[in-house]
Parts: sequence; structure tokens; C-alpha cells
Amino acid sequence: MKFDYLAIGEEIDPEGYVLTTYSVKTDLPIEKAARAIAAEQSTGTWTDISTTSEVILKKLGAKVIEIEGGLVKIAYPLDDFDPEVGGIPQFLSVVAGNLFGLEDLKGVRLEDVGIPAAFAKNYPGPAFGIEGLRNVLERKDKPLIGTIVKPKIGLAPQRFADYVYEAGIGGLTNSKDDETLVDQDFCPLSERTSAVGDAIDRVFDEVGHRLIHAVNVSSPPDKILELAELAVANGAREIMVDVLTCGFDAVRVLREDPSIKVPIHVHRTMHGALTRNPEHGISMTVIAKLVRLCGGDALHIGTFGVGKMHGSALEDKLSHKALIEPFFGLKDVMPVCSGGVHPALVPDLIKLGGRDIQIQAGGGVSGHPKGVREGARAMCEAVDATVRGVSLVDYAKDHEALRIAIDKWGV
Repeated sequence: MKFDYLAIGEEIDPEGYVLTTYSVKTDLPIEKAARAIAAEQSTGTWTDISTTSEVILKKLGAKVIEIEGGLVKIAYPLDDFDPEVGGIPQFLSVVAGNLFGLEDLKGVRLEDVGIPAAFAKNYPGPAFGIEGLRNVLERKDKPLIGTIVKPKIGLAPQRFADYVYEAGIGGLTNSKDDETLVDQDFCPLSERTSAVGDAIDRVFDEVGHRLIHAVNVSSPPDKILELAELAVANGAREIMVDVLTCGFDAVRVLREDPSIKVPIHVHRTMHGALTRNPEHGISMTVIAKLVRLCGGDALHIGTFGVGKMHGSALEDKLSHKALIEPFFGLKDVMPVCSGGVHPALVPDLIKLGGRDIQIQAGGGVSGHPKGVREGARAMCEAVDATVRGVSLVDYAKDHEALRIAIDKWGV
């Protein structure tokens, strides 16, 4: 049975559909390519079939509602989805499934998703978000400033905790495990978390400064709650999950578990496999929206094109927007800027992202010639200078840690 999936200009109720935007590269007429995507991802296949009906096609068939240049907008009926049981895995199977392998498409990229309230109501959103993190840290309006303990792996628990202590004494508000560190023998999670908790308490007792550290609990689905509960039992103030390697529902499961009452820091490791090619894959905007639905409190978004990691200022801006704009009444998510960050990048990051960001530096702290404490201090001085409207060069005249950082990395 033939069915026309192309319905450009047809009026639809957006609350009854998941709206998607794809950029498409093809030698076919764009209308034919768009129709192929809509068919493949809903009720069609590569040929006419005898097992369908007009009722099925009209109720569940996707509609191509707009084509503009290489951008195609497709509406999937809400009935195509199972938000409660199938959740995000089934959602992605529809909007980001077999279409990437269609032979007639040279490239196809899922740029955005419009999620209706009837789908979103099944998801919790962040427990803390930007305001909650600020409250935990008693930091009213300056950007959060964090580090990643370096080297990525290799430090024993006490040396690891010493790094966090030095970072806290230097003034940082956040630190975290690297995405590759979980519970290896050289740095077991329980011992590491306990030692870090003691270090954080020492910082507060000595200088009255609040710091939280995100403990990485990324693990298989049958282990992740157990590991998160172990971290919290050993004093974790925040946990971290690698969302793309663990799956979006790992974030949701942690968010909804009543024993996990700490913020969830979400790392996007592996995202480049999906986001890097501008003509094929999935945009960070989509990832950001799904993380927000599932309950992440902070998410890495890149550095607006100024750090070491590949990315464009535009894409980082769009994913930043997805974390902070109104979204079904859900709390906003703290955007985390990391990847090659050092003090000289701070003014650009604040200019591009505003003050509601977390600036995260690994090598930009531990690589400071005078060590972690002074590396942390230099980052804090860069933030202080920027929010006061003073150039880093001028501020560095009276702030040695920043001056040394500028001498090493430039300005």
C-alpha cells in the first residue's frame, strides 16, 4: 500500500507530535529523501507492503511538515512513543534510528527535537539545577570554578584527596573525577570518596570555603545504583555519570532514587562520535534536552569554540540555550565549560556564557608552575578580574598566581 509521508503545510497540533529537525545531504530530490526518513522511522519500509492499513498509516505515520534548503522537519505522532516503559531508549530509536544508515543519504544530522508536554511529564528534571548548586556552595552570582583531578588516572586515594584539598584552599568551588576513573584498584571509589570528603571538610574548617567534588559512578545498569549509594555513604557531595556510555536512563535512575540526594554532574564523553560531523550524527542540543529531562544538574557543553576540544561557538550556544531556557517548568541545568581551559580563556567564556556557568580546568590548574593551589588561585583571580571589568593583564600586576599563569599560557 502506498502512502504519502509528505504533508508540507499541513496543520498539526504540536502537542500531539514529537517535532524533529534534520539537516540532510543527498543526491536525491530533497522531498524524496525526507519521505524516506519519515517512512523508515515510523510505519514504512523500502518497498510497498501488504501488512499495513490506511488506519495505521494515518494514525502512526510520520509527516514531513516543512522543507527549507537542506533542513527537513518531521512530525512523529505521540502514539509512536512509549514514554513510560520505552522511555528515552525507545524515543531515540524513533527519532535517531535506522535513518543514519539509509543508502540514499550522504549525510543526515538530528539538529533538534521539540518534545510535547505529554511526553515530558514522565521525566523528573533536575533536583538542584543552577540555583540549587549555588545554594549548596553559598555562591550567589559568580561563575562556579572547577577542576578535574589530573593525571586522569594513577593517583592513590590520599594523593587524589590532597589535590582536591589544594584546589579548595586555592578557592575553587568544584572538582571532579575524570570520566575514565571509577573504581579501579589503584584508587578504589570508597577510599577515594572518603579521603576527598575529609579534604573538603578540612578546607571548610580552615578557611570557611565550600567545595563539592563529583564522584564518577559510571557503570553498568545493574551496578550504578549500588555504586552511587556507596559513594554517598562515604561522603560524596556530588556524583558524576558519563551519560552517553551509560545511557540517558542512568541519569534518570540516579535522579529518582530516594537515597541519592546529591547533585548529578553529567559528562558527555564520547559525544564527538555523534556531534563532531556537521553533516551526520546528533547535535549537542538534543543531548542537552534529554539530559535535562532525565534530571542532570550540570552538563558539559564545550567552550564556545575557544578551548582545546573541537566544537563551534554556535553549537555550544545552542546547547547552552537548551539548558537554561524555559522547559516545562523544569529547573535549568548548570552549563559546564571544559577542555583546554586556563585563566586567559575566562573572559571569553563569561562573555559568551554569562555568569551562570561552571568553568572547569584540569591542566589549567595542575599545570600551573607553582602547583595546584596557585593554579586554582589563578583561575579564581581571572574570574574576579572579569566580573569586576578589569583586564587580566592589569589585574595580574597585583596577583602573582594569575601573572605566572599568563606568562605560561598567554592572554
